[in-house]
Amino acid sequence: MTDASAEEHIAALQAELAGLRAEMQAFTSTVSHDLRAPLRHIVSYAQMVQEDAGPLLSEEVKEFLATITSSARHMGLLLDGLTALSRVAAAPLHLEPIGLQDAVQEACDRLTSKHPPRAVDWQVQMDLPVVHADASLLQRVLEELLGNALKFTAPRDRAVIAIRALPSAQTGAMVLQVQDNGVGFNPAMQANLFQVFGRLHSAQQFEGIGMGLVLSRKRLQCMGGALDIEAVVDGGCCVTLTLPLPQG
Repeated sequence: MTDASAEEHIAALQAELAGLRAEMQAFTSTVSHDLRAPLRHIVSYAQMVQEDAGPLLSEEVKEFLATITSSARHMGLLLDGLTALSRVAAAPLHLEPIGLQDAVQEACDRLTSKHPPRAVDWQVQMDLPVVHADASLLQRVLEELLGNALKFTAPRDRAVIAIRALPSAQTGAMVLQVQDNGVGFNPAMQANLFQVFGRLHSAQQFEGIGMGLVLSRKRLQCMGGALDIEAVVDGGCCVTLTLPLPQG
């Protein structure tokens, strides 16, 4: 195959991939849109029954209505997650030098303001490097991952969350590590971490729909980065982000 034909073949594959992505995004958006109207009806009519016939209903029937409403709202959250995932690859990127120190501090401040009663020991390394990233995507990733650290340290009297930069074996990249003293998870279940709606803990233990890590990894991949996680049961969790450094 000549260089010219190889380039044409690559261009054709790229065009085909772009078409498939657009088709998948359109499909997901359509499904999400078409399912939302029935969900709204389910919630509305369940509430109407509760309001109009409330005094006549037994406690068991009231619990049935509450389950219907809760399940419909949960499905709405699942649709939100699928829609967000379908839009990640299609969103325009604005890659530029971003100071990790300020980005991490902003994420910590926002999360702390959302959980004011919590005793949190943020151990942030000083002089974190500058990375090549999209500011909006990076902030979402940091808030998601640091938010997970807060969530899974909830059973601790004091949350300890250490954030530090490490040398990377990959040329032109750096590693940001987030270590917490939370509940961790069984390493044998690690394969479920990055599955859509994958959960390692029950909804009764910790809230969430199992999309945060999937979205975070996808956003990092769009920026040329990567995400990995290690943990042990009741021994905390270590999240490793690989991010590209600015060129030149």
